[in-house]
Amino acid sequence: MKRGIRQLRIIGGSLRGRRWQFADDPAIRPTPDRVRETLFNWLQPVIHGARCLDLFAGSGALGLEALSRGASQVLFVDRSGPAVADLRAVVEKFAVEGARFQIDDAVQALRGAGGPWDVVFLDPPFASGLVTGTLNALSRPGVLARGALVYLEVPAKDPLPPLPAGWAVHRQGRAGEVGYHLFSTASQVTP
Repeated sequence: MKRGIRQLRIIGGSLRGRRWQFADDPAIRPTPDRVRETLFNWLQPVIHGARCLDLFAGSGALGLEALSRGASQVLFVDRSGPAVADLRAVVEKFAVEGARFQIDDAVQALRGAGGPWDVVFLDPPFASGLVTGTLNALSRPGVLARGALVYLEVPAKDPLPPLPAGWAVHRQGRAGEVGYHLFSTASQVTP
């Protein structure tokens, strides 16, 4: 069966309006434009120069948006080799600096992904059961920078999983079936 193609666009920053294609894979559920716009409004005070980790990268929408808005580095992690290859091609086409790629399971990747990370994007496949384990792996010493922010997308109908000690919901919203949440990982938060 031949896979189709879907298309996204960057909504802000230096690459604003640029479009890219990605495979029509049911496992890839890109963050909607409206949600990305809200998220990056929240992150506007901290995204420039930030070191970002895009776990479950899929289409790359969150990491590409971060690079467009001045993030110094984004590590795209996805267990799908074809998805990562597509992302490499998009980054080459856009001639953007600061992108790295890793084909790996998200929790496994956190063991050697470097850090500390200023902003982490989590958009795991819905009903995958990966959220709690990933949040716990992120809470290990050295993974997150002081005051790091963690973004999570989950089904809107699902309750939030237990957060690691010291984490708090900073902002949240809902768009259709998607619940989106920004967590602070320390008591002092800038944005």
